[in-house]
Amino acid sequence: MRISEAIIAGALLALGCQQAAWAQDGSAERMPVPPRPIPGIALPEPEQDNRAAPVPLAPGRGAIAPAPSGPAAHTALPIAPFSSARDALKAWMRDSTAGDQAGAVKALEYAAAQGHLAAQFKLGRVYASGDGVPTNDLKAFEYFSKIADENADEIPGTSDGRIVAAAFVALGGYFLDGIKGSYVKPNPDRAFDMFHYAASYFGDPDGQYNLARLYLNGTGVTRDPRQAARWMKLAAEKGHAPARAVFGDMLLRGGDGVPRHPIMGLMWLALAREGADAAREGWIVERYDAAFATASASDRTAALALVERQHIRAERR
Repeated sequence: MRISEAIIAGALLALGCQQAAWAQDGSAERMPVPPRPIPGIALPEPEQDNRAAPVPLAPGRGAIAPAPSGPAAHTALPIAPFSSARDALKAWMRDSTAGDQAGAVKALEYAAAQGHLAAQFKLGRVYASGDGVPTNDLKAFEYFSKIADENADEIPGTSDGRIVAAAFVALGGYFLDGIKGSYVKPNPDRAFDMFHYAASYFGDPDGQYNLARLYLNGTGVTRDPRQAARWMKLAAEKGHAPARAVFGDMLLRGGDGVPRHPIMGLMWLALAREGADAAREGWIVERYDAAFATASASDRTAALALVERQHIRAERR
């Protein structure tokens, strides 16, 4: 990829990769009621689950999305005066800046039909959010499905790998709830597959967080708070604010095989509070305020000292 194309792809990813609302609800009411604390039990690293091994999807496996009744949105080449995907992406940036959403979407559709990965992902986000077009979750689902079906073995850690991982996470959300009036029905088992693949193969923190929530609530998998804590911890260590908040709350409560550690719990909640978007993640602020209001002075002091230590470590990296 040329430098100019890499810049365009980066802009697309930055505009498109937003955390989905279904990953931000906090699920406070679904937290387990803590039995007596079980001190001194360390949390090992996540184990491979025997239901979904983190290996690339083989070409012979079925596609994620079943064939729709009509032609999919991404199969028809829009009629537009573009000579190439690169030309279309330049037009997209120009029209977006000028506020011409209709023109921007046309340009994206052309680039997506030419196989441009970032354009396909951005279009999925556009149709999911209704940004310049009528909201159409089925079209969004089909764009994300195309990305996942054709790029499941993308190299983790690359810009393309992050796009593909985000597509798997988006698909997991659609499989959880289904799409009303379409062939996409609620399928918790399939949601588990999507989140597990994003979490294990790509190491994606959104995937790890959502996979942990499935284990925590017993959705699409046998309820396992201990396994939930393992995946939540991995996402928390990558700076995922909701994962930090939920993991901190789990350590504060303890139980169900998760060791109780109030100081560490307060530390993770404080780190979550620092990275939270108050407008979209008010539940993190509320959980932090409640935890620190009831904690002892010594625990608060110790937790904030650990937070400072985390900052020093981060600066040295």
